[in-house]
Amino acid sequence: MPTVSRTFTVESSPAVVVPYLADFGNAEHWDPGTEECTRNDSGPVVVGSTWHNKSKIAGVSTELTYTLQELTEDRVVLIGRNDTATSTETIEVTPSGTGASITYTNEIDFHGAAKLASPLAKVVFEKIGGDVVKQMTDVLNALPRQSM
Repeated sequence: MPTVSRTFTVESSPAVVVPYLADFGNAEHWDPGTEECTRNDSGPVVVGSTWHNKSKIAGVSTELTYTLQELTEDRVVLIGRNDTATSTETIEVTPSGTGASITYTNEIDFHGAAKLASPLAKVVFEKIGGDVVKQMTDVLNALPRQSM
């Protein structure tokens, strides 16, 4: 099971970062692989909210349904599923100075014949991990520093 984890800091506070990242529709802005991410339900973003995500990774298009599995003041867990894989994205946010320290971890569990892709996927996702850090940092640093 390929796992990629990165820790980095941003200028926005946890009170701003956590709600922004919990709304997975925002992945269109911070995840370089996401081409489209549409909310399936409506109302406030809460545990159980779902999104339809279309991504392209290393030239391969895929679609997953993501569910917000856990949401606390310092942790967001989103699980994406389709027939070939389950992607668990865990984002832990702690105060760091006036901003936040973020640990982003993505675990991919391939199903069936797709498991054969695991070794290659690890290499691809390691590269994507660096891209996510850069793009997420830029997006989060552009948000207001404090919650309104």
